[in-house]
Amino acid sequence: MMTIARSLVLFALAALAEIGGAWLVWQGVREHRGLLWIAAGVIALGAYGFVATFQPDPNFGRILAAYGGIFIAGSLAWGMIADGYRPDRFDIIGALICLAGVGLIMYAPRG
Repeated sequence: MMTIARSLVLFALAALAEIGGAWLVWQGVREHRGLLWIAAGVIALGAYGFVATFQPDPNFGRILAAYGGIFIAGSLAWGMIADGYRPDRFDIIGALICLAGVGLIMYAPRG
């Protein structure tokens, strides 16, 4: 159970780094906030790459595939918090399906 908790914390940190980094770059370029925002975003995106390596599962493909579901749900949550985005029911249903996929990919018992 502790391994699952660790994995979920790492997924949350990865999402924070990747989504936050992409948002910072977006703000720097599209909202004309400047090079410091872009640089902070690039650093955060680089940090994301390291966080994923700490996952307990040794399979790169599995980690990145599962993280895709975390990224989808996290992106919607980020949009709600940072930009006032209001997801519709299809956004929410889709994110829940993705999170179910994360559970299967990462935590299903394997023989």
